[in-house]
Amino acid sequence: MIVWLNGTHGAGKTTTSPLVQQLIPGSRVFDAEKVGETLMDITPGLPETDNFQHWPPWRQLVVETALRVLDYTGGTLVIPMTVLVERYWREISGGLAHHAIPVRHFVLHADQDTLRRRIEAAHPVPSPFRLRYLQPYAEAARTWLHAEGEVVDTTHLTPAQAAGQIVLRATGGSPGT
Repeated sequence: MIVWLNGTHGAGKTTTSPLVQQLIPGSRVFDAEKVGETLMDITPGLPETDNFQHWPPWRQLVVETALRVLDYTGGTLVIPMTVLVERYWREISGGLAHHAIPVRHFVLHADQDTLRRRIEAAHPVPSPFRLRYLQPYAEAARTWLHAEGEVVDTTHLTPAQAAGQIVLRATGGSPGT
C-alpha cells in the first residue's frame, strides 16, 4: 500500500511522514522529490522547466520506483509529495492502480496564513519557490484536490496528531497495529 501525503509547502508533509512511518509496521518513506533531483542532474539538462514534475519521466519513474521498492520489500510506502496538477495526479495514481497498488491519498491542509507563517519560519530567507505554490494549492484544493484525497487539517494539529489521524484512517486500526 501507499500512503501519499499531498498538500503544499508548510502543510506538514515532510515532518509528518517519518511519524507515519514509525506507526505503520513494515513501512518506509519514499521521497519522490529525489527522483526529480536525479532528473535535474542529467547533463546536458532536460528541457528547461520551473518544476521537474512537468517532465513526464518524473511521473513515470515515481510509479516505477514505488512498484520496484514494494516488490522488493513489501509493506507500505509513505510518500510525502505535493502534486497540484490534476493530470499529473491521474497519471501517477492511474499507474499505481494499473499495478494493483492501493493508494490512500491524504491532503494535509492548513489555512493560507498558517502556511505562509510556517514557510517563513522554516527558512531564514523566505522561499519564493515555496510561497509561489500557495495560490496554485488553493486553486487545486477548491477544484479537485480535496475531492480526491482525505483532508487532514493540520492548522491546529501537531505533526504527531496528524500522523495518528492518518494512520488510523489508512489502517482502520490503532497506530502501530
